[in-house]
Amino acid sequence: MRSLILIFVFATGLSPAFSQSDHDRREILTILKRQETDWNRGDIASFMVGYWESDSLSFTGAKGITYGYKPVYDNYLKRYPDKAAMGQLRFEVKRLFFLSPDSAQMIGKYHLTRPDIGDAEGYFTLIWRKLNGKWVITSDHTSG
Repeated sequence: MRSLILIFVFATGLSPAFSQSDHDRREILTILKRQETDWNRGDIASFMVGYWESDSLSFTGAKGITYGYKPVYDNYLKRYPDKAAMGQLRFEVKRLFFLSPDSAQMIGKYHLTRPDIGDAEGYFTLIWRKLNGKWVITSDHTSG
């Protein structure tokens, strides 16, 4: 009897956490897929909706760390001035795990197919936070 009670308490205590994580996981993956689609349409402004619109956003790349939504956005515009430079983006999520109910870490790979100027690929680590009920990227470390 005691074992049955423990199993019941354990199972019911964890089920809301699992369903919350599944829901949040789907939300994050949907945002990433939307970013991929926006990028492939040549729409950097819509791609940036996935990022935290804050001066505290950080992006770490080959040229160092950039802080702030606007500077990160401007760097994207400078580095990818047209659709040929942007190419076609494909994300491959290697790992997504939750650090807390409102934060997650994603590790993945990206591939840009760019027939005119050469393909590019690399890896990324994203820190996601749920702020005001919405998942956003608060830190991006991309290499490649």
